[in-house]
Amino acid sequence: MEEDASTKFFSDQNTSYADILPSREARARIEVSVLNLLRALNSPDPAISHLSLINRKRSNSCVNQGILTDVSYIFLSTSFTKSSLTNAKTAKAFVRVWKVMEMCFQILLQEKRVTQRELFYKLLCDSPDLFSSQIEVNRSVQDVVALLRCSRFSLGIMASTRGLVAGRLYLQEPGKEPVDCSACGSSGFPISGDLNLLDNTIMTSDARYIILVEKHAIFHRLVEDRVFNHIPCVFITAKGYPDIATRFFLHRMSITFPHLPILALVDWNPAGLAILCTFKFGSVGMGLEAYRYACNVKWIGLRGDDLNLIPEESLVPLKAKDSQIAKSLLSSKILQENYREELSLMIETGKRAEIEALYCHGYSYLGKYIGTKIVQGKYI
Repeated sequence: MEEDASTKFFSDQNTSYADILPSREARARIEVSVLNLLRALNSPDPAISHLSLINRKRSNSCVNQGILTDVSYIFLSTSFTKSSLTNAKTAKAFVRVWKVMEMCFQILLQEKRVTQRELFYKLLCDSPDLFSSQIEVNRSVQDVVALLRCSRFSLGIMASTRGLVAGRLYLQEPGKEPVDCSACGSSGFPISGDLNLLDNTIMTSDARYIILVEKHAIFHRLVEDRVFNHIPCVFITAKGYPDIATRFFLHRMSITFPHLPILALVDWNPAGLAILCTFKFGSVGMGLEAYRYACNVKWIGLRGDDLNLIPEESLVPLKAKDSQIAKSLLSSKILQENYREELSLMIETGKRAEIEALYCHGYSYLGKYIGTKIVQGKYI
């Protein structure tokens, strides 16, 4: 789709990625966008009526299959969607973009960082007619990212984080004493939402594996049992679908320790695989930034060949939501064949299995299960 000159608020509209910029450069992009808007409005024949933004839908997603690297990732092509000022359905979205941009400019001037939740409440107070829900703020932030082609972090928006890390890893933040992640108890060490801080944290480890754990309760069990003493590893959890900070942290570890395999322990259901794929490939919704956080994650379990370890009565019927997620995953261009086979088996059996089902062998069985899988090389 061609763009007319009046909609080019920021000068570089030919890239489909978001830069990580210092504060002054992010402010400069905002200023260029505002000046271009004012120039268009003040022209003898004002032509401004819409914003052209990178389309963040699956139909605009592409796949970079690693050739010189093991990492593949999702990215967005240069197909545009329009938010029109003259369309009743999108007029508010048009105005929201500029309001969020204004707020980001103020945040950058004050040299502060805020979470999207904090930004929502500030916008709710300042512009209640424009913003009534968190999702409206989230979408507007992504629109600003798409317009300015710079990351959320560059705009002063800090990632909210649920992530935890534990095991054979030392972390030393600038100006602080090192933290031994094996001595933080079963709660683990919280992953910071400050990406700049994470980027400057010194990491040292004698681990041989990085193990992603879908669920907080399973993470808690593995850390409480100090499985990392028997299997030299680092455990990471995002407590469900991964946030940007946890993905950034994992990617930073993969760069710092490129020889360490990253193994994912998730439920055997479509949602578990979707979580794994988000870590592995990124997501369409974050397509402008996703490539920065993709990692070569392998699936260690649960998988279809583990069903013989689980009593029949512990298998649970698939829900309607499971079927929706499965359909979405199967339509993805990036999903590898052995993952498709696992999804097909879930659909064929109409069942799903949770990691906790392995407790039929005892609460300490998880460590043995992971160890056996690693020794046998049973991860895909």
